[in-house]
Amino acid sequence: MSTSPASPRPASAHPARARRAGIAAFVGTTIEWYDFYVYATAAALVFGPLFFPSDDPLAETASSFATFAVAFLVRPIGGILFGHIGDRLGRRVSLVMTLLLMGVATVLVGFLPTYADVGVFAPIMLVLLRALQGLAVGGEWGGAVLMSVEHAPAKSKTFYGGFTQLGNPAGALLASGIFAIMSRAGDTFIIDGGWRIPFIVSILLVAVGFWVRYRVEESPVFEQQVGAEKAKGAPQSTPLFVAVRSNWLPILLGIGLIPISTGGYYLATTFATAYATGEPVLLSEQLILDAMTIASFVEFLVTLPIAWLGDKWGRKTIMYLGLASSAVVFAVFMLIMPTGIEALVFLLASLVRIAMSATYAPIAALLAQMFPPQARYTSIALAYGIGAAIWAGFSPWFATQLLGWTGTIWSVIFMIAGMAVVGAICTYFAPQLEDDVEPEHQAASPDATRGRPA
Repeated sequence: MSTSPASPRPASAHPARARRAGIAAFVGTTIEWYDFYVYATAAALVFGPLFFPSDDPLAETASSFATFAVAFLVRPIGGILFGHIGDRLGRRVSLVMTLLLMGVATVLVGFLPTYADVGVFAPIMLVLLRALQGLAVGGEWGGAVLMSVEHAPAKSKTFYGGFTQLGNPAGALLASGIFAIMSRAGDTFIIDGGWRIPFIVSILLVAVGFWVRYRVEESPVFEQQVGAEKAKGAPQSTPLFVAVRSNWLPILLGIGLIPISTGGYYLATTFATAYATGEPVLLSEQLILDAMTIASFVEFLVTLPIAWLGDKWGRKTIMYLGLASSAVVFAVFMLIMPTGIEALVFLLASLVRIAMSATYAPIAALLAQMFPPQARYTSIALAYGIGAAIWAGFSPWFATQLLGWTGTIWSVIFMIAGMAVVGAICTYFAPQLEDDVEPEHQAASPDATRGRPA
């Protein structure tokens, strides 16, 4: 967006800096999403009987998914906390802190006693550690997005924002892959203690991520914002106050923008895993984990090309295509699951992830450019955090309840169709501003419009 002519300008968005920022965002988010999805996979497969034993398997799964939702409920708090740090001290400082917090919480889950060992204290400790994961992710995603998008040239912001989004399928691939490998060790290996391995090995990934992330340069947009505030000599406003006062409408639109890219994604992964392995479908765990692992790999392959198309065709165009195709392909995926035809399970698991990638790959640049630089970290973290709490936090749980109440998977299919409609409406009204930190002759994004700072 346009900034005051008197504002100091940092070095323009340089391709080398943009690449380093993109790679750092990819590595960091891969590790954080691995930690997040390891929990999600364990919640779908073993946390029910281990931490919430019941005579009703569906009740065990629902209770396990309720703890899954806890992380999403505290995400907005993480967004406020780390958004404040990121808007005041810099994106990089905040991102290093979120990575360490996520790593510690994940490793500790691997050492937890179960309900059989300490009774009710086991699920309580599990919920507390899940909440710490939610705090970390609440601050992680927005900061990683801004590091990649704010370093990027205007004409390539969706592509470089895709590096942050690439961490999601990569993390899911690692998480589902390690569980798929363990499922080959025997029917009871995972529930007898093998589930702890993916959590404990996270410490090695966090060490790598810390080294990569600590070496990346600070965002040029943040540097410009700090320089402008020093030049004015005015006291800094609290980022949360600025976000609520000036960005409340884009925040609301941002919340409504992401039902499929967040909630739909967990319906196609976490809920689908539980549905496929539970009654009455009863597919083998190995089959569905293999299908999800391949789907994650396919999503990993298509995320950057889809983000690249977002710069060519427009972010919103890609979003519309993704929203419509996601609802259709998800419906087919759910309906063929009871047939047990393995080839179709593998095919549809991958196709639904390709469709949802079209709602996820462009979302980084789309959300980042909805807000002016001042309090942008806090604003995007609030929009994504609250949206994820609403859409993703409750989608697997609510879908499980819907299935139990209605007895038909069509109720879940209609649910995701409604989510797609909401996403399309908010995408249409979402503003797209342009950062002025690079040579004026450089081509702008087809979605961008000139805006005024808060």
